[in-house]
Amino acid sequence: MGRTQLVWFRDDLRLRDNAALTAAAARGPVVGLHVDETVGRPIGAAARWWRGRSVASISNKLPLIRAAGDPREVVPRIARELDAEVHWNRRYHLTDVDAAVKDATGATSHPGFLLAEPWAIATGSGSPFQVFTPFSKAVFAALESAPPRPEPVPELQPASVDAAALSDPVADSEPFWAAATLAAHCHPGEDAALERFNEFLGRLEDGAEYNNNDLGAPATSGLSPHLRFGELSPGYVWAETAALAERHPETAAHAWAFLRQLVWRDFAWHRLYHLPDMATRNVRGQFDHFDWAWTPHAVPGSDERAFAHTGMDPAAEHLEDLAAWQRGETGVPLVDAGMRELWATGTMHNRARMVAGSWLTKNLGIHWRHGEEWFWDTLVDADEASNPFNWQWVAGSGDDAAPYFRVFNPLLQQEKFDPRARYVARWVPEALTPLYREPMVDVKESRRRALDAYEEMRSFK
Repeated sequence: MGRTQLVWFRDDLRLRDNAALTAAAARGPVVGLHVDETVGRPIGAAARWWRGRSVASISNKLPLIRAAGDPREVVPRIARELDAEVHWNRRYHLTDVDAAVKDATGATSHPGFLLAEPWAIATGSGSPFQVFTPFSKAVFAALESAPPRPEPVPELQPASVDAAALSDPVADSEPFWAAATLAAHCHPGEDAALERFNEFLGRLEDGAEYNNNDLGAPATSGLSPHLRFGELSPGYVWAETAALAERHPETAAHAWAFLRQLVWRDFAWHRLYHLPDMATRNVRGQFDHFDWAWTPHAVPGSDERAFAHTGMDPAAEHLEDLAAWQRGETGVPLVDAGMRELWATGTMHNRARMVAGSWLTKNLGIHWRHGEEWFWDTLVDADEASNPFNWQWVAGSGDDAAPYFRVFNPLLQQEKFDPRARYVARWVPEALTPLYREPMVDVKESRRRALDAYEEMRSFK
């Protein structure tokens, strides 16, 4: 029997194609560790709900110690108590924390959260990519020359450890607004992730389209929260989808369109690795001069004070507009549908996310950080990279947001992507009746104001 192997699970809550777990299992008996960390940005309430259930599913498959605190103290302490070697799969934020833990434990880190390591993909001059198309070409080329080869679930020898005795009490997380509805719509855990992925591949194999713009049909994968928490590895998803495309050339275009979205996820993490303050600072410095409405801490957290208008500065008039947007009461059917879907399910259709984000930042003139903070707390798939990256993209202040002055017309977007109003009817049934309110601002007039503000900003270098 070899030395005890301690695997620190973070955003890799799976057994299949888990490089850290596979390496540990080859060296000795394994015990897992999950730390509810008190460093970094506190996880949003909806994502915390998902994570709690995903961690619980892992604890049913191997001994798992659940702890809380600063991992720079917790991980070395538990490793000493167990006389264990430490493994983990890399993450690309809190790198200073991980460096300190590695110094204290001699831990071994492994890849697996992304398709390509952020430092491995660079321009010809060695600088980070800032535009998606050349970045995606570089990733596709790298994966063509060295395709992912996912590992099966390793044969595990559980360590002789009383994981429960070593664990801290773990409080269950129930977002007050959606304790029942999240459970109805969301199914955390590796087993559910594999089932969802196989169902998606089956639809592609049967000739269904992949379309992340069609609001009225179930044409997306629904995998984003499973990928966010590593219940599926991107390498496994890539390998299985690419194999399907090879077997069925008639559906290859849809398979590769889906995989392009997986590369977009890598792009967000690639940028966060090089811009670690992306959640709080404009990527494009010009936008520091953009006249957004902004109140610090206007989204205080997921409790009864969560809506921005309650208990905030009454002189900040934009907070009432922000609250109407949060509640899905803007008078714009597609925006309201997306916001109500988010509130009920912890998810939102990708096209609706773009339209809702554009309405907040451009038509209402409210800072993207207010939207980012709201999504951070209410999305089950909100992560440190994709959430701020996508908000800055839609606001125009981020990478590859060209044309940055684009303003989505939500009425035309509904005509194009929900022509039969199926999506709107599901989430905002009153939008099809005379009882529905008028838009909170005129669509055309607010667009002109946004364009004028962009024109004024252009004078700043």
